[in-house]
Amino acid sequence: MAKPKISSDWMAGCAGCHMSLLDIDDRIVKVVELADLRSTPITDLKVPDESGVDVGILEGGVNNTSNEEVAHRMRERCKILVAFGDCAVFGGVPALRNFFTIEESLRRAYIETESTDSEGKIPDDPELCVPTKVRALHEVVPVDLFVPGCPPDPDAIYYVLSELAQGRIPEVKDDKLHWH
Repeated sequence: MAKPKISSDWMAGCAGCHMSLLDIDDRIVKVVELADLRSTPITDLKVPDESGVDVGILEGGVNNTSNEEVAHRMRERCKILVAFGDCAVFGGVPALRNFFTIEESLRRAYIETESTDSEGKIPDDPELCVPTKVRALHEVVPVDLFVPGCPPDPDAIYYVLSELAQGRIPEVKDDKLHWH
Protein backbone atom coordinates (compact mmCIF):
# COMPACT_ATOMS: atom_id res chain seq x y z
CA MET A 1 0.00 0.00 0.00
CA ALA A 2 1.30 3.47 -0.91
CA LYS A 3 2.22 5.85 1.87
CA PRO A 4 -0.14 8.80 2.29
CA LYS A 5 1.20 12.04 0.81
CA ILE A 6 1.52 15.08 3.08
CA SER A 7 2.21 18.65 1.91
CA SER A 8 2.52 21.86 3.89
CA ASP A 9 2.98 25.57 3.27
CA TRP A 10 3.00 28.83 5.20
CA MET A 11 1.21 32.09 4.70
CA ALA A 12 1.10 35.18 7.01
CA GLY A 13 2.99 34.10 10.09
CA CYS A 14 6.46 33.74 11.54
CA ALA A 15 7.31 30.17 10.39
CA GLY A 16 7.38 29.09 14.04
CA CYS A 17 4.97 26.23 13.38
CA HIS A 18 7.32 24.65 10.87
CA MET A 19 10.21 25.25 13.29
CA SER A 20 8.18 23.40 15.93
CA LEU A 21 7.65 20.62 13.36
CA LEU A 22 11.43 20.33 13.16
CA ASP A 23 11.47 20.14 16.97
CA ILE A 24 9.96 16.66 16.79
CA ASP A 25 13.62 15.80 16.20
CA ASP A 26 14.38 12.21 15.24
CA ARG A 27 10.68 11.33 15.32
CA ILE A 28 10.49 12.95 11.88
CA VAL A 29 12.15 9.75 10.63
CA LYS A 30 9.17 7.79 11.98
CA VAL A 31 6.78 10.16 10.20
CA VAL A 32 8.71 9.71 6.94
CA GLU A 33 8.51 5.93 7.38
CA LEU A 34 4.70 6.26 7.56
CA ALA A 35 4.13 9.06 5.05
CA ASP A 36 5.55 10.61 1.89
CA LEU A 37 6.43 14.23 2.75
CA ARG A 38 5.95 16.16 -0.46
CA SER A 39 6.00 19.93 -0.81
CA THR A 40 6.92 21.88 2.32
CA PRO A 41 8.88 25.03 3.10
CA ILE A 42 11.68 22.71 4.26
CA THR A 43 11.85 20.52 1.12
CA ASP A 44 12.70 21.23 -2.50
CA LEU A 45 9.11 20.83 -3.70
CA LYS A 46 7.15 24.03 -3.02
CA VAL A 47 3.58 23.33 -4.24
CA PRO A 48 1.37 20.30 -3.60
CA ASP A 49 1.21 17.68 -6.35
CA GLU A 50 -1.28 18.52 -9.10
CA SER A 51 -2.54 14.95 -8.76
CA GLY A 52 -3.31 15.66 -5.10
CA VAL A 53 -2.13 14.72 -1.64
CA ASP A 54 -3.85 13.06 1.27
CA VAL A 55 -3.08 15.73 3.86
CA GLY A 56 -2.47 19.45 3.39
CA ILE A 57 -1.15 21.52 6.28
CA LEU A 58 -1.23 25.33 6.26
CA GLU A 59 0.40 27.63 8.78
CA GLY A 60 -0.29 31.37 9.02
CA GLY A 61 -3.24 33.65 8.51
CA VAL A 62 -4.54 34.75 5.14
CA ASN A 63 -3.59 38.41 4.65
CA ASN A 64 -3.23 38.96 0.90
CA THR A 65 -4.20 37.62 -2.50
CA SER A 66 -1.14 35.39 -2.68
CA ASN A 67 -2.13 33.71 0.61
CA GLU A 68 -5.65 33.24 -0.79
CA GLU A 69 -4.16 31.43 -3.81
CA VAL A 70 -2.06 29.19 -1.54
CA ALA A 71 -5.13 28.34 0.57
CA HIS A 72 -7.36 27.57 -2.42
CA ARG A 73 -4.66 25.51 -4.18
CA MET A 74 -3.99 23.43 -1.07
CA ARG A 75 -7.72 22.90 -0.45
CA GLU A 76 -8.24 21.80 -4.05
CA ARG A 77 -5.31 19.40 -3.94
CA CYS A 78 -5.76 17.69 -0.56
CA LYS A 79 -8.29 15.36 0.98
CA ILE A 80 -7.79 16.60 4.57
CA LEU A 81 -6.82 20.22 5.26
CA VAL A 82 -5.19 21.08 8.60
CA ALA A 83 -5.10 24.62 10.03
CA PHE A 84 -1.72 24.53 11.77
CA GLY A 85 -1.03 27.00 14.59
CA ASP A 86 -2.89 29.97 16.02
CA CYS A 87 -2.46 32.20 12.96
CA ALA A 88 -4.19 29.63 10.72
CA VAL A 89 -6.74 28.70 13.40
CA PHE A 90 -7.63 32.19 14.72
CA GLY A 91 -5.72 34.78 12.66
CA GLY A 92 -3.09 35.08 15.41
CA VAL A 93 -0.71 38.00 15.76
CA PRO A 94 -1.04 39.07 12.08
CA ALA A 95 -4.75 39.75 12.72
CA LEU A 96 -3.77 42.64 15.00
CA ARG A 97 -3.37 44.55 11.73
CA ASN A 98 -7.17 44.39 11.37
CA PHE A 99 -7.47 47.19 13.96
CA PHE A 100 -6.15 49.58 11.31
CA THR A 101 -6.91 50.22 7.67
CA ILE A 102 -4.61 48.63 5.13
CA GLU A 103 -3.52 52.12 4.10
CA GLU A 104 -2.58 53.00 7.70
CA SER A 105 -0.65 49.74 8.07
CA LEU A 106 1.27 50.23 4.82
CA ARG A 107 2.06 53.85 5.64
CA ARG A 108 3.40 52.84 9.07
CA ALA A 109 5.43 49.94 7.64
CA TYR A 110 6.99 51.73 4.68
CA ILE A 111 7.03 55.45 5.51
CA GLU A 112 6.64 56.18 9.23
CA THR A 113 8.89 53.58 10.86
CA GLU A 114 11.89 54.92 12.71
CA SER A 115 14.22 52.94 10.43
CA THR A 116 12.74 54.21 7.15
CA ASP A 117 14.81 56.78 5.29
CA SER A 118 13.36 59.97 3.81
CA GLU A 119 12.82 58.20 0.46
CA GLY A 120 10.40 55.63 1.95
CA LYS A 121 7.38 54.83 -0.21
CA ILE A 122 4.66 52.22 -0.28
CA PRO A 123 5.40 49.60 -2.96
CA ASP A 124 2.85 49.75 -5.76
CA ASP A 125 4.16 47.45 -8.45
CA PRO A 126 1.24 45.68 -10.20
CA GLU A 127 3.13 42.39 -9.83
CA LEU A 128 2.73 42.52 -6.04
CA CYS A 129 -0.09 40.72 -4.26
CA VAL A 130 -2.90 42.84 -2.84
CA PRO A 131 -3.18 43.07 0.96
CA THR A 132 -6.51 42.05 2.49
CA LYS A 133 -8.03 41.86 5.95
CA VAL A 134 -6.23 39.11 7.91
CA ARG A 135 -8.41 36.01 8.20
CA ALA A 136 -8.17 32.58 9.76
CA LEU A 137 -7.89 29.77 7.21
CA HIS A 138 -11.47 28.53 7.76
CA GLU A 139 -12.75 31.98 6.74
CA VAL A 140 -11.33 31.37 3.25
CA VAL A 141 -11.62 27.61 2.64
CA PRO A 142 -13.18 24.65 4.48
CA VAL A 143 -10.85 23.16 7.12
CA ASP A 144 -11.02 19.58 8.42
CA LEU A 145 -8.70 19.72 11.44
CA PHE A 146 -7.49 22.53 13.73
CA VAL A 147 -4.15 22.30 15.58
CA PRO A 148 -3.85 25.40 17.80
CA GLY A 149 -0.75 26.68 19.52
CA CYS A 150 1.81 29.42 19.03
CA PRO A 151 3.50 27.30 17.95
CA PRO A 152 1.85 23.91 18.44
CA ASP A 153 3.72 21.68 20.87
CA PRO A 154 6.16 19.33 19.08
CA ASP A 155 4.59 16.33 20.83
CA ALA A 156 1.16 17.41 19.59
CA ILE A 157 2.58 17.81 16.07
CA TYR A 158 4.09 14.34 16.16
CA TYR A 159 0.81 12.88 17.44
CA VAL A 160 -1.21 14.64 14.70
CA LEU A 161 1.18 13.69 11.89
CA SER A 162 1.51 10.06 12.97
CA GLU A 163 -2.27 9.69 13.30
CA LEU A 164 -2.92 11.29 9.91
CA ALA A 165 -0.17 9.18 8.32
CA GLN A 166 -1.95 6.08 9.60
CA GLY A 167 -5.28 7.20 8.14
CA ARG A 168 -6.82 8.34 11.42
CA ILE A 169 -8.26 11.75 12.27
CA PRO A 170 -6.67 12.74 15.60
CA GLU A 171 -8.59 14.32 18.45
CA VAL A 172 -6.67 17.48 19.25
CA LYS A 173 -7.86 18.48 22.71
CA ASP A 174 -7.00 18.27 26.39
CA ASP A 175 -3.73 16.39 26.96
CA LYS A 176 -3.23 16.01 23.20
CA LEU A 177 -2.48 19.76 22.97
CA HIS A 178 0.42 19.80 25.47
CA TRP A 179 2.45 17.00 26.98
CA HIS A 180 4.41 19.14 29.46
